[in-house]
Amino acid sequence: QVQLVESGGGSVQSGGSLRLSCQASIGPTYSYYNCLAWFRQAPGKEREGVAAMERDGTTSYTDSVKGRFTISKDGAENTLYLQMNSLKPDDTAMYYCAADPVKCFDLGFPRGSGFGYWGQGTQVTVSS
Repeated sequence: QVQLVESGGGSVQSGGSLRLSCQASIGPTYSYYNCLAWFRQAPGKEREGVAAMERDGTTSYTDSVKGRFTISKDGAENTLYLQMNSLKPDDTAMYYCAADPVKCFDLGFPRGSGFGYWGQGTQVTVSS
């Protein structure tokens, strides 16, 4: 059994910052997974891959968040983070963390269809 639990969402004004956390509370530690990622889905829109990290630390980001968002992990605390700076109203969405033993590249990130494990989501709302 695997349980990923996100936290850290909230409401901020444009230009503000939030840090999302995703803790693997049940199941393997993050060292087991080759790919850790963040996705988001806004109302009426398709799910979008935001950021991903391979086991070796290689990261990738969707163009709209490059330079503003940073994905990282704390192995000791078994927690994945998404630091979000310079937030914009277009960043408003439900954010999900995901994990899989397969490499991000082989999963086809930013596609999310292949990921095996997902959190329940945390809402981020950015007002102008």
